[in-house]
Amino acid sequence: MKKILVTGSVAYDTIMVFPDRFRNHLLPDQLHILNVCFLTPEIRREFGGTAGNIAYNLKLLGDDPLVMATVGEDIQPYLERFEELGIGTRLFTRVAGQFTAQGFITTDLDDNQITAFHPGAMNHSHKNHIGCELGAGLAIVSPDGKEGMVQHARECAAAGVPFMFDPGQGLPMFSGAEIAEFIRLADYVAVNDYEGKMLEEKTGRKLEALAREVKALVCTLGAKGSIIFAAGERHDIPSVPAERVLDPTGCGDAYRAGLLYAIARGWDWPSTGRLGAVMGALKITQRGAQNHAATKDEVEARFRQAFGFSPWKS
Repeated sequence: MKKILVTGSVAYDTIMVFPDRFRNHLLPDQLHILNVCFLTPEIRREFGGTAGNIAYNLKLLGDDPLVMATVGEDIQPYLERFEELGIGTRLFTRVAGQFTAQGFITTDLDDNQITAFHPGAMNHSHKNHIGCELGAGLAIVSPDGKEGMVQHARECAAAGVPFMFDPGQGLPMFSGAEIAEFIRLADYVAVNDYEGKMLEEKTGRKLEALAREVKALVCTLGAKGSIIFAAGERHDIPSVPAERVLDPTGCGDAYRAGLLYAIARGWDWPSTGRLGAVMGALKITQRGAQNHAATKDEVEARFRQAFGFSPWKS
């Protein structure tokens, strides 16, 4: 089993609910002098960030990931949470004078969202370095500061650590040439359907062609499942029906945790994608990215229920 290194953002998400519709308070002919205030009597603060979410899901699976991130002076509640969960934070670098990355999301009754994101300490992710001394056998380079993502990809390659490139919402930051370098260095690529189309636009190549440069390229399709292109084959992975559909936030991170867990254990691609699907179905039943709970045995039981077999070795 390979030790998994997770790089990316650790963030707070402040979520506010506006008990009305934005359109009732926006005057189309006055948008050039917009000045509005939305009263939000409901508010909650969630633990998030791509690296934090992936690590949380790996821990649910019984893994002990290495988590690398740059964080701010307000990180103490997150440190206490991870300590309670048994997730190590020794690779967190606290940046003086900075806030931890955080998003402020206001949602109305039509599920429209207005989001403000402050990257804060995330922009200093290049202060963290990856080397052989970490003992990682597999890594993921997920959304983070631009300089840090480029650096971590190059450092993984230099250290001989196979890694997954997960550009996420950071994809627009990169040029076609920069994305081509990521793909050249990476062993795996993971995108959702929207990011997949953007990847094709920026590189001028279809996903099937890009997949030939890596061991596998994974494209998630939400409720329609996912596709894995690997070794010249296409694996269509079905989604797993959820007990209830409450909040998709963090489902992609849960899926990627399933991928990493299975890759580190040498599973075949159909089983690997199916574990990702199970993790996404578990996550979508709860609000927030880190509020679902399950033991490894419960995940295995859910897998067996959905697909009729178990890839875990007895």
